[in-house]
Amino acid sequence: MRGFDVCRRVGGRRALSAVAVAAVAAVALGGAWAVPGAAAASRSAGAPPDQRGRLLSVTEVVDLSPAQVQAAIAPFFGVVSTARYAITGYRITYSTIDAEGRPTTASGLVALPAGAGRDLHVISYDHGTNPTRDAVASVTAGDGDREAVELFASAGFAAAAPDYLGLGTGPGTHPYMDLSSEVTASTDMLGASRQLAATHGVTLDPRVLVTGFSQGGPASMGLARAIQEGRADGYWKLGAVAPISGPYHVRTAEVPALSRGELDPESAILYIAFWTVSMNRLHHLYENPATVFQQPYAATVESLFDGDHSEQDILASLPGTPTALLTPHYLARLRHPTGALLRAMRQNDTSCDWHPDVPVRLYGADGDHAVAFANSRQCQAELAAHGDRVTLVDVGDVDHNTSAERSVPLVLEFLTERAH
Repeated sequence: MRGFDVCRRVGGRRALSAVAVAAVAAVALGGAWAVPGAAAASRSAGAPPDQRGRLLSVTEVVDLSPAQVQAAIAPFFGVVSTARYAITGYRITYSTIDAEGRPTTASGLVALPAGAGRDLHVISYDHGTNPTRDAVASVTAGDGDREAVELFASAGFAAAAPDYLGLGTGPGTHPYMDLSSEVTASTDMLGASRQLAATHGVTLDPRVLVTGFSQGGPASMGLARAIQEGRADGYWKLGAVAPISGPYHVRTAEVPALSRGELDPESAILYIAFWTVSMNRLHHLYENPATVFQQPYAATVESLFDGDHSEQDILASLPGTPTALLTPHYLARLRHPTGALLRAMRQNDTSCDWHPDVPVRLYGADGDHAVAFANSRQCQAELAAHGDRVTLVDVGDVDHNTSAERSVPLVLEFLTERAH
């Protein structure tokens, strides 16, 4: 569930973890330009609902030669022969809506290849769990997410990676694992990316190729469904879907694995604390944090997920096991949810409950002890119940982040085949 995921910098593990303007050619690296009219559109909370997906500002954040792309991606994905184009990446700000449907803004990373032609297919990439505002692909390199975007672009695609709400330059706190707002942030990112591409004389093919890792697994499935059902900009059509190691079923896969002690304790603590705080903000799971979190953590745990704390700070402020963090009463509620807790789970555990009309391939790892492999198996079974024979690729007895390292080049190969 994290952006080439959390605990990625803990214990020595390497980081893993997204309108026409005449002046665009004059933008220097790190410089920004604002789209004409953006100030009025983004005043206060953001553009009005009928202006969703409007490009508001652009900042160039990366400019790499093919050799530099290979050097950046090699620590994560090895040498990938299809990475052959120079790329330029831009942090964009765009109009969207928040989890309550109110106007707001969000940010994300768009990367475009040089010399790949004027008509490009789009790969949309949704990132994994990340509680820290600045640790996203549009702001920070070296966590795997930006490198995945760079790989896709260097292979000749336009790559779009939303930061989601409340991360990157977006206001407020991140509504973690809220499927609806992940989908709206992702669909509106596509519209803004199309406007950015147009400033470079590039047309984006309407058939979107969709992928995502961890938290981005269900987010990408939700995005794919929204595109197919016409809930994105009417321009877009669904091309293919290939999510990686997603927590598609918190209620029936992730919580049972946590309850049985099958998950890595650090991952389990971070996920369940972040999920509980986020779901309470949206669904009001509890009146008093002390009914959910044990003392002394009840007094501080909510403030840890304000977007300003690093993963290390959060984990250092929490105990070593879920049972030391959560009250026995809440652990029992998680196992047998009712009321608002059950509604929150049901509302968000729906990303695989549909019938895709395009090729779908799931990726995961049997050795994953952060996001239980049962999530992917249940997603495959749920799609099968709708008549879809979907392949689940098991990349081996490896951990969560390694599942992304192994899967991303396979996803690129799969999506490239579907683009031609």
